[in-house]
Amino acid sequence: MTQTFRALLLAAGLGTRLRPITLHTPKCLVNIGGEALLGRWLRQLELAGCEAVLINTHYLADQVEAFLQSWKSSTMSVKAAHEPELLGTAGTLISNQDFFRGATGLLIHADNAMAGGLDGFLTAHRERQPCCQLTMLTFHTDTPESCGIVEIDDQQVVQAFHEKIANPPGNRANGALYAFEQDFLDHLSLMNQRPSDFSTEVIPKLLGRIQTWHTHDAYLDIGTPEALTSAQKLMRHK
Repeated sequence: MTQTFRALLLAAGLGTRLRPITLHTPKCLVNIGGEALLGRWLRQLELAGCEAVLINTHYLADQVEAFLQSWKSSTMSVKAAHEPELLGTAGTLISNQDFFRGATGLLIHADNAMAGGLDGFLTAHRERQPCCQLTMLTFHTDTPESCGIVEIDDQQVVQAFHEKIANPPGNRANGALYAFEQDFLDHLSLMNQRPSDFSTEVIPKLLGRIQTWHTHDAYLDIGTPEALTSAQKLMRHK
């Protein structure tokens, strides 16, 4: 039986590191391999059997919402959730937790480009260690100081996390793509202080409870002009 899942795509950022490209185009609509980055994610989610997608909007929201209105799917619903003020990566998830009721949830930073599919990641989440409340996609990076670097045990469970530090211990990076169930959302709701940022306020409190799945396909943050150029070359035929 196909696993029912829903996805929240974080697409509201200002894209300041990509200026001047993002002065008139939201980062999630930048072209990668012949299609908008947001379109790539929607296509990959649809292929994996996702039933519904929610996209948060803020910067140049009209362009994003116009793009979504042009997106057609017979199997997957796609909606926008506008944020007049940015809620933060964790804040957006908490504010929209009812969207995931009764389904596995995916949280995806839409400013990454992924060459591979999602099936292996979803399988890893289904088969995660019983102690784990979250499954994280990881990838190999050549610039570990610019990423969140994880250390894992023999069961691929995160034991340590280093967010953008000099000389981190390794090259296994957090891909900012997560899968979770209702118990994780309950955990967020019970935190003493409502978190805003996922990487700095949520992950460090879940060490020993995060399963990982490592992709060997290209996986790139397109946050800078140099990274965008690399992504456009690598993803040209993917």
